[in-house]
Amino acid sequence: MNDVFQIALTSPHSIFTEAGNSWFNNPAIQQMLVPATFESLLMIFVATFFTVVLGLPLGVILAETRKGGLIQSTVANKVLGTIINLGRAIPFIILAIVVLFAIRALRLPWLTAIGWQAFTIALVVSAIPYFARMVESNVLAVEIGKVEAAQMMGASRISIMWGVLVRESLPSIIQSITILTITIIGYSAMASAVGGGGLGALAINYGYQRYQFDVIVIVVVVILILVQIIQMIGDMLSRLVDHR
Repeated sequence: MNDVFQIALTSPHSIFTEAGNSWFNNPAIQQMLVPATFESLLMIFVATFFTVVLGLPLGVILAETRKGGLIQSTVANKVLGTIINLGRAIPFIILAIVVLFAIRALRLPWLTAIGWQAFTIALVVSAIPYFARMVESNVLAVEIGKVEAAQMMGASRISIMWGVLVRESLPSIIQSITILTITIIGYSAMASAVGGGGLGALAINYGYQRYQFDVIVIVVVVILILVQIIQMIGDMLSRLVDHR
């Protein structure tokens, strides 16, 4: 059984009420909850933004280089698909460590391998293959008749890909972005394992290592609230752009 829960069962008073420094009276919560939440939000939204910017065109290209696609290329599709599959196959924490070692090797003066910035890069690298596959599925679900109608009107392949395929699949893409963001929230909670910050670092450094169970509970509640808010926003935006 986990040490934290062993202590909670054998001596709950020491965790919850010792010296009155528990729950929102806990100095760790009072001084670090807001900065940790802010760091997590930065990681989540910066990582989501760059994942969408890079993963969306990648997913569309992956869908349309298939046999019968607008830019059919069997070689390109297989190479791109293999790279994406490799990215998805590597466990996140291992991929994050590889990215952080690469950052150390580059020795960029404006980027260190410690902190939310470096971990955000790891999040993007890990999330792009995952999101690209979701976009591929969203694009392939568009009715072929709409593509054929655009071709008959003389639209270019680029116009069809962005003006028909992406536009028609936009509600599904927004739902995919919602799933992506919530997944990134879960990944960001692992930040402290590789030197990052945010809510995950607060939970592990104070909740687990210092046996402050109240810190773990409060961090989990904050993460649950973030997930619920993002899901509500995603559902609302998906309905707004759905004109079917």
